[in-house]
Amino acid sequence: MTREAEATVFYDGACPVCAREIAWLTPQAEGVCFVDIAREAPEGIDHATALARLHVRRPDGSLVSGAAAFAVLWQRVPRLRWLGRFVGWAPVTPVAELAYRGFLRLRRLWR
Repeated sequence: MTREAEATVFYDGACPVCAREIAWLTPQAEGVCFVDIAREAPEGIDHATALARLHVRRPDGSLVSGAAAFAVLWQRVPRLRWLGRFVGWAPVTPVAELAYRGFLRLRRLWR
């Protein structure tokens, strides 16, 4: 069996909600490298842009953010794989993105 290439998750470790979720996901995620962009600048992404929302670099090098990034991440967590597939499904992704943007408004209050 070949090992799946890693995805890289760029998250804001200075956000208490974000840090808590990543701490919960880290031991469960398979083939994921986590990068705290509050501590180190992400490669290939403007730092302010990276801090604004969750970003994931797929193994093929493409970059996704927001709900699409969560879909990629959750598909690499066995218990959440179903949710990742659901959020990554084309009819659902735009609705999930609207929900994520709502969360981002609240997140500003926690920073």
